[in-house]
Amino acid sequence: MLEKLEILQDRWRNLGEQLNDPELIRDMKRYKQVHKQYKDLDAIMEAFREYKLVLGNIKDSEQILYVEKDSELREMAREELGLLEGRKEELDARIRQLLIPKDPEDARDAILEIRAGTGGDEASLFAGDLFKMYSRYVERQGWKLEVVSASEGTSGGYKEIIANVIGDDVYGRLKYESGVHRVQRVPATESQGRVHTSAATVAVLPEADEVDVVIRPEDIRIDVFRASGAGGQHINKTESAVRVVHAPTGLVVECQDSRSQIKNRESAMKVLRTRLYEHTLKEHLDKIAGKRKTLVSTGDRSAKIRTYNFSQGRVTDHRINLTLYALDDVLGGQIDSLVDALQLAENAEKMKAGETI
Repeated sequence: MLEKLEILQDRWRNLGEQLNDPELIRDMKRYKQVHKQYKDLDAIMEAFREYKLVLGNIKDSEQILYVEKDSELREMAREELGLLEGRKEELDARIRQLLIPKDPEDARDAILEIRAGTGGDEASLFAGDLFKMYSRYVERQGWKLEVVSASEGTSGGYKEIIANVIGDDVYGRLKYESGVHRVQRVPATESQGRVHTSAATVAVLPEADEVDVVIRPEDIRIDVFRASGAGGQHINKTESAVRVVHAPTGLVVECQDSRSQIKNRESAMKVLRTRLYEHTLKEHLDKIAGKRKTLVSTGDRSAKIRTYNFSQGRVTDHRINLTLYALDDVLGGQIDSLVDALQLAENAEKMKAGETI
């Protein structure tokens, strides 16, 4: 491990020198790439510096025990050595965690899609609850959320809602939310007080850049139409809504959230690129899954991943058998404990598979 860390240290220093090169600063795209690589190695280098310091202090304490005659000094050195050995083990574990390679997709922005599943109106209401949960989480993270399109349920909530989430490491945090979310509660319309089970599907996709997916103009048809729903007189007077049809795949994307047709077209194309990119990403994830016993971030939207039980005030994540009796907090956007546990489980699988930088 030390040899690998020395190599990474040389790379880190080289990246630091590149960042001071005026030529690189003039190429902003390349500068951002190098800066990110440098920043990604920062935490490893900080741990490595302390690790080397601890190793040096251990050697000094061992030397004192070997040559010192004074019993009191020997006892102090022995106590110090015990503390240093403990810290060495902690740093060793931390460095091994830091050496686990990050998925290159993790730094991307994401497209969040929530759709009501089984359960009728109650499923739409639950989809609305999930959207509120993620909206609050996005706010807590300091990210930005932009609704692309929304289809409201007849009694509230959403039949479907799609949004862009923009910020640092968005996909890396939200990717664990893909799958079927199930709710168990008494609907407001239930007169007998019986608990009903409903579901909503969440899909989190890494936003695709134009360089990731090439869409030929001849492969798409773009229609414009009048937006529908809440929004006042503007809705009925201008054809601002956009529908994009991708002929080779049959994919259809609609966007009507903005008053600007140009803005809606840009948003629809962004969603289309991301959905086309999803196929390539799935192949990538399937290859990785073959190396590990469990992969919590497969993005499989058909798998039941979590249950929200209102009568017991609990949330259970079925992938890692984690139950939290903090339903209100979770629905209030405090999902870090779930995300952290899922990341830890995935990192453990990566370590078992021997994946390192």
